Amino acid sequence: MHEIDVKAGLLEPNDAVARENRQLLSGREVYAVNIMSAPGSGKTSLLERLVPALLSRHHVAVIEGDIVGSVDKERLEGFGIPVHQINTGAACHLDARMVHRVLHDVVDEGCDVVLIENVGNLVCPAEFDLGEDDAMMLLSVTEGHDKPKKYPLMFRRAGLVAVNKMDLLDRTDFDIGAAIAAIRDVHPGVAVLTTSCRTGEGVEDVVAWLEWRIASKRAALAAVQPGAAP
Repeated sequence: MHEIDVKAGLLEPNDAVARENRQLLSGREVYAVNIMSAPGSGKTSLLERLVPALLSRHHVAVIEGDIVGSVDKERLEGFGIPVHQINTGAACHLDARMVHRVLHDVVDEGCDVVLIENVGNLVCPAEFDLGEDDAMMLLSVTEGHDKPKKYPLMFRRAGLVAVNKMDLLDRTDFDIGAAIAAIRDVHPGVAVLTTSCRTGEGVEDVVAWLEWRIASKRAALAAVQPGAAP
């Protein structure tokens, strides 16, 4: 019996645009990270911690994805950085085409780091390559430690999983050991950090991971582009 991968065919147009996005980012030496999670896990709160930490060394922009509204965009504009709103309407995820529309503006603004906050959803965002360099995933302790096994694709895509809202851990039955074991069972070797956007716990570790990934991209580009900035 011959099996046809229908999903692969449906995603090919998206993947083609994602390749264009990736080429644009690399050509302008811009690093992009796709931040994903369920609704309410703390993506915007984490960005409010990350942006000021990254601004000391980088020109940062944010692409903000929501179904409707601009509440999160308005929260982040207070840092004086470019924040581009994408409203998806009925779609529960960003796709490469949506991001492509604003990516040229972002790079033309002179930004070298782009933080993409995807729509809050544990399924669809993980299926769509945006052309980003890395994906980061947040898992809140209020969600339950069983989520990695229930929604494995997002955990497999992520280069970093931040277990967030650790300040609430003692008010839940979340088993941090079981959660980390499940994450690494689904994605062996993935980086896992514990964070609290309320207290700042672990945020410096997320910044350090991002700085490592930014430096890694620049080093890789410099290796294939003699004369490029280190």
